[in-house]
Amino acid sequence: MSDRKAKVVVAQGGTSILAKDASAKAQQGALEQTVKSLVKLIKAGHEVISTHGTCPQVGTLFWQQAAADSEKNPALPLDTLVAMTQGSIDFWMENALNNELLEQGIDKDVATIMTEVIVSADDPSLDNPTKPIGPFLSEEEAKEQMEKTGSSFTEDAGRGWRKVVPSPKPIGSKDAKVIQSLVDSGVGVIAAGGGGVLVVQKPDTKKMEGSEAVIDKDFAIQTLAELVGVDLFIILTGVDNVYINYNQPNQEKLETVTDAQLRQYTGEKQFAPGSMLLKIEAAIDFGEQGDGRKAISTSLQNHENLDSATQVVKG
Repeated sequence: MSDRKAKVVVAQGGTSILAKDASAKAQQGALEQTVKSLVKLIKAGHEVISTHGTCPQVGTLFWQQAAADSEKNPALPLDTLVAMTQGSIDFWMENALNNELLEQGIDKDVATIMTEVIVSADDPSLDNPTKPIGPFLSEEEAKEQMEKTGSSFTEDAGRGWRKVVPSPKPIGSKDAKVIQSLVDSGVGVIAAGGGGVLVVQKPDTKKMEGSEAVIDKDFAIQTLAELVGVDLFIILTGVDNVYINYNQPNQEKLETVTDAQLRQYTGEKQFAPGSMLLKIEAAIDFGEQGDGRKAISTSLQNHENLDSATQVVKG
């Protein structure tokens, strides 16, 4: 990226944090690698907002809650589980970031914001589960869970079957002004983990209450980006680049691509619903906020080589 100082948001998927080892130590290790790239951006003088997914983690916690559910120890609702996983990963990330800043001799304050993200009570997505959460299961295991719990499952990009829940679009955030104030004051911010805790605004009372759904982190942070004037949106995924014809003999790696081309590819159903499609739509929406803004999609392992990643530009 250029030497011009910018506001940058970095969004890491929960799957890349979890990887193949669900232990706390392994997830903390993944975040220790992530913060190295964050500190490089900070060292260059850029203001950084960081976020992360929680879908595998919240899904795992969901099954743990379900397994222990009883009259004396009732399972907690999904919105609470999102808050719990947001908080735990926020803690790991802030701790890793503070340690890396100390190691690099950088005096920088970091703040974590437990973020509530607002959705409309009329959003039709609340009745249409599409967002995968939790671990990958075999088809047989998924069908067994569907019969046992009544939950919805779908096959996820050839990697296995996952539970799906509603994932409506965000329309605002209760914490946006606080986040903007911190960023403008030069504080490194961790926000909207797991897409934030979803709250629905009741049309009659205007009060907020949680809902059994999740928000995609990329849409949540893209909404926040509108308020803080972010220049660069880095989306960390499980692959170095976005592909069309993914996992097919004619798969093609995308490098520099325009938002118009991506709209064409989404019309051709090139991207998996509830997974890569959501990231692509967030990148398109981000680019449309203004000229000069760019979205980049790549893997955690490739985070130091952004020039080779998929770069989405306005066109």
